[in-house]
Amino acid sequence: MNETANSAPVPATSAPAAGLLAGKTGLIIGAGRGIGAAAARLFAREGARLLLASPTEARLKAVAEEIRATGASVDHIVCDLSDPASVRAAVDRTVKVYGRLDIAFNNGAAAVPPNPLDRLPEADLDHLYAVNLKGPWVAVAAEVAAMRGTAGRGAIVSTSSVGSLMGNPWLPAYGAMKRALNSVTASAAVTYGPENIRVNAIAPGTTRTDMLEHWNEADPGVIDRLNAQTPLGRSADPAEIAEAAAWLLSDRASYVTGTVLRVDGGMRA
Repeated sequence: MNETANSAPVPATSAPAAGLLAGKTGLIIGAGRGIGAAAARLFAREGARLLLASPTEARLKAVAEEIRATGASVDHIVCDLSDPASVRAAVDRTVKVYGRLDIAFNNGAAAVPPNPLDRLPEADLDHLYAVNLKGPWVAVAAEVAAMRGTAGRGAIVSTSSVGSLMGNPWLPAYGAMKRALNSVTASAAVTYGPENIRVNAIAPGTTRTDMLEHWNEADPGVIDRLNAQTPLGRSADPAEIAEAAAWLLSDRASYVTGTVLRVDGGMRA
């Protein structure tokens, strides 16, 4: 460490704090609902200019119009994570609209009905691979290129899952793709750190999204069982997960890269 016993404390400042993401231009993939929509609202409040991407235009447009009504700068584009050209187009659109890319939140994901490994249809496995692993892989590659060519630095966060950190008998393919995404995150962090591009992931626990509700419909009582395994005793609001992503994307996390941050209410403590 460089500090010495005589190091002076950093003086407090009375200057007003700027927004956490003030001056940043960002892309959010999967911004039409749940964690992505909550992130869009939060990032805009924190000063970012945003390009929102999602496969469902009606939801996406509603979120964009809501944010635009607050006076924030926001645009949107339909994006299918399973289509690499669509993912690249979203990144290109951000640069075309704003001239640069500083931050990116790869939040989009797909889910399939819960099934143990031996009963999971192969088509479901292929779909999860295309959306939950290949899609973020393509996104990170395109985002790095855009950051390198414009801002010269940047930060990327992808949404993993607490299910990537444990065995998951009912969502084995979902957990496998998210665990692979953790590896992609670590590899990208090591590769692009020398260019001052930070790459992290968040691992949400039980979060009140449409995906969770659909799982609860297929397996009644699963939310209560998951909450019983969570020290905080409840599921998260999507806005709570968005706060973690915002911090990782901000300059306040300037020395954090290559991590998978659990935001799980203590489930894996």
